Amino acid sequence: MGTHYITDDCTGCGTCELSCPVDAISSGDPIFIIDIDACIDCGACDDVCPVDAIMWEETAG
Repeated sequence: MGTHYITDDCTGCGTCELSCPVDAISSGDPIFIIDIDACIDCGACDDVCPVDAIMWEETAG
């Protein structure tokens, strides 16, 4: 099991939010955030991030 998360490298461009098919990404302060309960781990946001600020983390489960 795993989850995507957005690092402090986020520039706030919003490309990830627009690419998310389940609206799991929203604007935070100061970077975008991923709702891990809504995220389906499709990777669409990771593919479009221009600064590679979206990471995948394996979690126990």
